[in-house]
Amino acid sequence: MALSCFSSKDTDIFDVMSRRRSTRKFDPKPIEEWKTEKILATADTAPTAGNFQGFEIFHVKDEKIKEKLVKAVNNQPYVNSSLVLVYCKNPSRVKLDFPATTLKKFAIQDATLAAAYSQLAATVLSLSSIWIGMINEKKVVQIIGTKLVPSSILCIGYPTQQKLSKPRKNLAELIHVLG
Repeated sequence: MALSCFSSKDTDIFDVMSRRRSTRKFDPKPIEEWKTEKILATADTAPTAGNFQGFEIFHVKDEKIKEKLVKAVNNQPYVNSSLVLVYCKNPSRVKLDFPATTLKKFAIQDATLAAAYSQLAATVLSLSSIWIGMINEKKVVQIIGTKLVPSSILCIGYPTQQKLSKPRKNLAELIHVLG
């Protein structure tokens, strides 16, 4: 489905960013396959170190696996949402001449950017998400059956309510101008 079916408000990047919210209560309604495909395709467009895409995404459909993941993320129940994506670091894909520690940093940055792009795509598609970073990496590795280390889990679904934005820090507290 082309983006032409969306209004300019739906796809204006600044508007999309301002509307993105973390959601902890999802409607059980399944997400249309084309929306899932758009979210995954958007992750593929995220910038990566040397364009090597040092990440992999595990799309968890199995309900039993989702239930196990809930336990691996400090019993956060929203991990059992309609769409669950586990972003893993794969530094072996980054074919740059740097120490292994640097390649691992590139891989976590790659996985993080892919997840962030996925969240923005979900927002455009009238979905909501929550980023889970507090995970038991060893348990997640075992549950999804990989040797790759997870960096985050993104849970996506239809929100049960529209959330208002929370107060943010004043930009002057965050931005430091040098020179």
